[in-house]
Amino acid sequence: MSLTYSNYLRLNKLLHIQDCLSPDHDEMLFIIIHQTYELWFKEILHELDYLKKQLLKNDLPRSLHTVKRILTILKVLVHQTDILETMTPLEFMTFRDRLETASGFQSFQFRELEFALGQKNEQILKRFDELDEEKLKLQKRFDEKSLWQVFLQYLKMNDYAITQEMIDADVNVESEELKAILIDIYSNNFMTAQFCELLLDLDEGFQEWRYRHVKMVERTIGTKQGTGGSDGVKYLMKTLSIKFFPVLWSIRKEFSK
Repeated sequence: MSLTYSNYLRLNKLLHIQDCLSPDHDEMLFIIIHQTYELWFKEILHELDYLKKQLLKNDLPRSLHTVKRILTILKVLVHQTDILETMTPLEFMTFRDRLETASGFQSFQFRELEFALGQKNEQILKRFDELDEEKLKLQKRFDEKSLWQVFLQYLKMNDYAITQEMIDADVNVESEELKAILIDIYSNNFMTAQFCELLLDLDEGFQEWRYRHVKMVERTIGTKQGTGGSDGVKYLMKTLSIKFFPVLWSIRKEFSK
């Protein structure tokens, strides 16, 4: 039998995993939106792994292209909140209790994304069972070098005075030596500076998605406790200030001197 569109995409499986727990009309939208989020998270992780490989191959043009693809995917994630917001609070409440302890807070792929981008919180690992496949994937991401660390390795390969201490340092600890290197890059290396700017776009893209997500949750459940016992909007608001590449933000004030 020749390969068909349906067989190639495994549509028989894909279209049979939207199992609603209630007879309510809007639960289908809720499930499809969140399953789609997880598919896009998988793709972003796939692209981040590829991006790190290209940087270590010293292929900056392909690295630039890959970041631009990730940024385009992030725009889709932001737009999906518009679709979810067509569901009114009353429509959500018709099936919310069926979610029981399930919560987006438990999305291990989003935690993988945070780890891959350098936001590593060991407490997250403790929320997963030791032998669980999700815990093993998270541990692998936790142990791997982040995108920022790989970028610093790329700079070292290209004769910048990057030390191992800089590579291993906490991203929130400022290094005057590293800031000086980055300022020199902005002054004298246009292509690498463009990559730095795309990393800032990546930071902004995640912040925009977080903001739209928290406002969507706020307009749906207000200040109520989130599903699964999370703090809901209160917790999500704290995540809005997260920056994956803080030093790239820090050096902005140096450009006006």
